[in-house]
Amino acid sequence: MLDRAVSLLDCFRPAGGRRRLTELAAGTGLAKSTVHRLATDLVRLGLLERVGQEYQLGGLLFDLGGLVPRRQDLREVALPFLQDLYEATRETVHLGVRQDWSVVYLERIHGHERLPLPSRVGGTLPLSCTGVGKALIAFSPREQTEELLAGPLPRLTPQSVTDPDRLRVMLDQARLAGLAYEEQEAVPGVNCVAAPVFAADGTVAAAISVAVPVARWYPAQLGTAVRTAALGLTRALR
Repeated sequence: MLDRAVSLLDCFRPAGGRRRLTELAAGTGLAKSTVHRLATDLVRLGLLERVGQEYQLGGLLFDLGGLVPRRQDLREVALPFLQDLYEATRETVHLGVRQDWSVVYLERIHGHERLPLPSRVGGTLPLSCTGVGKALIAFSPREQTEELLAGPLPRLTPQSVTDPDRLRVMLDQARLAGLAYEEQEAVPGVNCVAAPVFAADGTVAAAISVAVPVARWYPAQLGTAVRTAALGLTRALR
């Protein structure tokens, strides 16, 4: 029963939003009657909320997610560096960590001009389609990189990189430069540059990025600012 409940909650990846009962049944492969019983129990427990004929994730999940110690501690340490990066660029700033083959966003800072980005705090996106994700996988162990490249690569936009050989070259370039780039691969009209953050043991712990409209894409200046913030957070973690 617990496995079924988790599979139902997993249907809300990657963007959250609302789902009808038929969508949840299709996503889990369970009978509609079973999904209805599970959803009713999850609503009662606060893990789901019902809005008319649709369901959305419940507030209890948000509350519990913010209490995960490792991520909460990392976010608190990172926040001053993210704020400095935002002040330096006045562009949208992200902090993300890796979860399997996805990036989970722990923080996002933006001004009054909100970009139409699919990223949101607590949400996930494919590693290969984002600057943060590329920075995370580029500095992960090589065997993990090759495992990602061996599987089908997702496509979020026509610019998403689905050719493993091309992505391998991009990851090699990220290792050399210390920066990962993403150009309209997560959403049209927006580019991103990201840098890795390392833990005390030398493993990649997170990545920081700046996302900008294509019209304001100045990779050299933005890259310098992102690298500075990532180095500062790395020193703080060590």
